Amino acid sequence: MNVLRQGIGLFPDAGAAKCTLRQNRRVLPLGQHADSVVAPLLAPDVPVVTWWPDVAPGSPKADPLGAVAQRRVTDAAASDTPRDMLLGLAKAYQPGDTDLSWTRSTSWRSLLAATLDQPYPELIRGEVLGEPDNPSADLIAAWLGLRLGIPVQRGESGGPGITEVSFETADGKVSLSRPDGRNATLAWPGRPERRVALHRRDAPDLIAEELRRLEPDEVYAETLRALAGRAGGAAQ
Repeated sequence: MNVLRQGIGLFPDAGAAKCTLRQNRRVLPLGQHADSVVAPLLAPDVPVVTWWPDVAPGSPKADPLGAVAQRRVTDAAASDTPRDMLLGLAKAYQPGDTDLSWTRSTSWRSLLAATLDQPYPELIRGEVLGEPDNPSADLIAAWLGLRLGIPVQRGESGGPGITEVSFETADGKVSLSRPDGRNATLAWPGRPERRVALHRRDAPDLIAEELRRLEPDEVYAETLRALAGRAGGAAQ
């Protein structure tokens, strides 16, 4: 089985109703009393998803609104220091936590998995290029290193977002590049280039994906731990 396939896909709606709590602290500063305000509005046995679109707590599960939710959705890209926020989320992770920077990477991860579904030469090392503060690029680099067992460098580009994922092989460079944020080019040594759609996604689409699954995302949890391990190793 392709090791990149695990944990990727769009998940069918189980048919249950869901309640999504969106806390924008700039608009609704409920503070310590958020749970007491919200609790009477929740129907019994209805799954709850809490989404922080901007400022998120360091420990989502410990937050009053996070405590009543089965899924807790943060967005490291909204932070002034996205990578530091991801590292903080790694330390505080509890099953049910997720981040939209991981959701934004779904299309990239799916396309990379499809790319490696076909026979390919031995991968020596990889590189992920993206804007300096793009947390999705950080997560993809950690995910690839974890799944493929090769060194994967996190490089920088001018964007938008993630612009390229490449692998060095004995036959040459395999790359998936997206310089315009809309269409990607897949290049293999000795093969014709292939163009594929790889659009950047907006918040409603990302939240819709998260609402299609309520079980803990184990691959996200493993990737967060791998990212924290990379950061710890770089600091030594």
